[in-house]
Amino acid sequence: MTEPAASPRVLREWGNRVEAEYRSSAMTQHLTLWLIQMGTSPDLIREGLRIVDDELVHAELSHGVFAAGGGTELPALERGQLELPRQPERTLELDVTHFGVQIFCLGETVAVPLFSHMRRSCTVAPAREALDRILRDEVRHRQFGWDLLDQLLELEVADLVVAQIDRDLPAMFAELERSYGAAAGPDEPVTDDDRAWGLAPPSEYAAILEETFVKDYLPRFAERDIDALPAWEQRLALLERWQSAN
Repeated sequence: MTEPAASPRVLREWGNRVEAEYRSSAMTQHLTLWLIQMGTSPDLIREGLRIVDDELVHAELSHGVFAAGGGTELPALERGQLELPRQPERTLELDVTHFGVQIFCLGETVAVPLFSHMRRSCTVAPAREALDRILRDEVRHRQFGWDLLDQLLELEVADLVVAQIDRDLPAMFAELERSYGAAAGPDEPVTDDDRAWGLAPPSEYAAILEETFVKDYLPRFAERDIDALPAWEQRLALLERWQSAN
């Protein structure tokens, strides 16, 4: 069967994924350096380094899909986005807490059902191959985030770690809402051909984000005596304030 031609939307989406995966590789490398500086568990450090390579592979596979669809432009990578900034008011442990929760506990956790959903209707060979590998890896990446959080909660500064998470979660959930939720923008229709290339409409992303909160975020944080519900409820009000300010 002849594979459908890639639409401009398909090329834009897979081009964006190249950038996102490359950026994830750089940020994980930076976070893993911090784990080395903290003297974290060698097993966790090795897993972080493995994830760095995973993300590079994901970027290569995503570029292969982009090229298979007829894309020719190289990704526009901003060097300033390929690092994690230290905050002078935070200790290294609290910077690790901030980015570990944001990137892995939140980002990689919702990535699992998102990529699973996109893969379900994906039939174009290079896109399916990319999503097969990405989804397989994301399950480990999600676990890395929660394992990292568990180690942070064993530190002498565990109370400060929890306080940092309580401060950060409303804005982090608001960012997720802006990226994947109902606030992400109008629900553009996605054709069957686009789905065959591994795309899905924003409304389906939004439903997955809501489900992830119920099935993953809320119980996983609760297992660690962290109540994520107030932060989740604050996310929309925070988004409204951001939008009003702009």
